[in-house]
Amino acid sequence: MKTTRRHFLTAAGALAGTALAAPAFAQDILDDVFQSNRRGGWNDQFDAKAAGGEAVQSAIPIYSHETLMYTQQAITEYQNIVAQGGWNEVPSGNKLQLGVVHPDVEAMRRRLMISGDLSQRAGLSQSFDTYTDAALKRFQRRHGLPADGVTGKYTYAAMNVSPQIRLGQLQTNLNRLNQNMGSYQDQRYVMVNIPAAQIEAVENGRVVSRHTAIVGKIDRQTPLIDSAINEVIVNPYWNAPESIVRKDIIPLMRKNPNYLRDNNIRILAADGSEIDPLTIDWSTEDAAKMHFRQDPGKINAMASVKINFPNSHATYMHDTPQQSLFNNLMRFDSSGCVRVQNVRDLVTWLLRDTPGWSRQRFEDTIRSGQNTPVQLSQAVPVHFTYVSAWSTGDGVVHFRDDVYALDGNQELQMSQAI
Repeated sequence: MKTTRRHFLTAAGALAGTALAAPAFAQDILDDVFQSNRRGGWNDQFDAKAAGGEAVQSAIPIYSHETLMYTQQAITEYQNIVAQGGWNEVPSGNKLQLGVVHPDVEAMRRRLMISGDLSQRAGLSQSFDTYTDAALKRFQRRHGLPADGVTGKYTYAAMNVSPQIRLGQLQTNLNRLNQNMGSYQDQRYVMVNIPAAQIEAVENGRVVSRHTAIVGKIDRQTPLIDSAINEVIVNPYWNAPESIVRKDIIPLMRKNPNYLRDNNIRILAADGSEIDPLTIDWSTEDAAKMHFRQDPGKINAMASVKINFPNSHATYMHDTPQQSLFNNLMRFDSSGCVRVQNVRDLVTWLLRDTPGWSRQRFEDTIRSGQNTPVQLSQAVPVHFTYVSAWSTGDGVVHFRDDVYALDGNQELQMSQAI
């Protein structure tokens, strides 16, 4: 794909000549190249590979020399796109999907061609055909969006970020990759990528499993951490941090005096004895300094398991009883800790070298309901990082929302603008 796209850019530049203003590239040159190919149907020679269907998912870890190389290559390609005039803005007022015929489809096809999602051989047409569908799904996957082939507000927002800003985002994140690469040389490690809300379990330079995550809200951000996982607690107690007691529990108790009882949360004194919630004045914040502990069970905030590692933020990873949250597009919904989808698979991998802890014993312990701390025989490094743009293949460039505003451009905080 890289060679084809670069040949196309070179040919387009030659057609443009020195007198052509750069912004005219997306409109005029593409029209010149593809005018003879305007069509809504396809001949038998045009196969699905022409839609730019390289695999977006990869076993390459984000922190790897391969990703570093591909990201540097992507920067060169985006510099070429910028130099040739960039891409057109796609009108965002209509819902486009397979089978639609509309003038905005042509603008979208042009945009997808320049970013390499749709082959230039596809031609310009107002028809949303199967090749446009495949190209749009590819674009959505690269941007961490549901690959449904339908244009919604987030797809349009991602599509209409200028190539200049995307280039800057790639350069910013290349610096992050370079600066932190030395921390990712362990044979086994876990990486939490905050803006992608995704976790990688890495072994011998390859991703063995990826997990959807839920990370911290804008006002309760998940911190950047380098540590090592040393403990897994099966059927954990949940100890509410002071911030949650102040912001959540106290206001809830004011509304519903039975909230603690209904959620199996106890207030414990320093000697371990239980304090009756009715003896507390909930109109004040005196309770914020008390110890709130939720019993193990199905409604426990951490559900079946908690993953511990030393850090100064009291941050950890855990299961959740609210599995439906993993289906959300914007998964920035925690108070700083990280919820893990399919957490039992991750824990099984973490406990692999801990004697006596097979998957069967782990599952049996969950069913027992007993609080069971397990020390890992060998700690597994864990890294909480922030990478919002990277590349794991030729022409496969990933972008994510700059949810914590660390990339330095407001236009990349799309979830806040929409």
